[in-house]
Amino acid sequence: MLGSAMPDLPETLAQLGRLLGDPVSDARSLSGGCVADVRVLTLESGRRVVAKIGGPDLDIEGRMLNHLGERSDLPVPRVLHAEADLLVMEHIEHAGGSGWGRHLADLLAALHGITSLDGRFGYASPTLIGPIRLENGWASDWGGFYRDARVLPLIDEASRRGNLAHGLERRLRSYAERVGDDLDHAPPASLVHGDVWSGNVLASGKSVVALIDPSVVYADPEFELAFIALFSTGGREFFERYAEHRPIDDGFFERRVFIYQLFPLLVHVALFGGGYAAQLDSTLRRLE
Repeated sequence: MLGSAMPDLPETLAQLGRLLGDPVSDARSLSGGCVADVRVLTLESGRRVVAKIGGPDLDIEGRMLNHLGERSDLPVPRVLHAEADLLVMEHIEHAGGSGWGRHLADLLAALHGITSLDGRFGYASPTLIGPIRLENGWASDWGGFYRDARVLPLIDEASRRGNLAHGLERRLRSYAERVGDDLDHAPPASLVHGDVWSGNVLASGKSVVALIDPSVVYADPEFELAFIALFSTGGREFFERYAEHRPIDDGFFERRVFIYQLFPLLVHVALFGGGYAAQLDSTLRRLE
């Protein structure tokens, strides 16, 4: 084990250099890491890598990135080393940009064309959404999986953290019992990234060069689309382009988008509380 909850950074970097066979000459902090200490490491050879140090379940993140890399053409960082408290990945050069919504749509439409080997929904092992661990398993009933593996566990998590008012919690649990009946179409069990917001999209100009921090699962592809709609990832052009590849079924924008947005809103209520609870309440009222 190289990392720890509060690692001795110089010693950890020295160990990383030995692990990679290339000593670390510089370590620059990256912003945005809510799980671990994230650094861009420059090695003596001039190569650069990204290291997440001292966070829990980083081996799970590595496993998810490997799964996307093995099963799809989605651009993700190559994993160089993964254990519970240390993840080392290739560094993806990116210059930033705008207008990449169309390219993102191309990439995700192709990803959503990949389905589970037996048509079931879920995943073989635990996954993550941010710092929250998600238990999975496999289910033939998507509505039941969404209820039991996503909505109800996040209600429990938000309640445990004290961020969910009793009245809202009661209404959410009541709606969760009938959420399967409200999902009125028969989706494929598509591979999704699961956490596509702009902070997880690395772009150069109008091209997406990588997606990071996945929360993979085999799900209704609309589960991904609802997340994207919630955070306006890629703008209107994303949906215009996506529909050219994969027509979006009737009823998504009218109702199912709000059903699926319960999950990311519950994640944000659990992690941050505040105004997300009001947004969750407003979304739930659309469904009651």
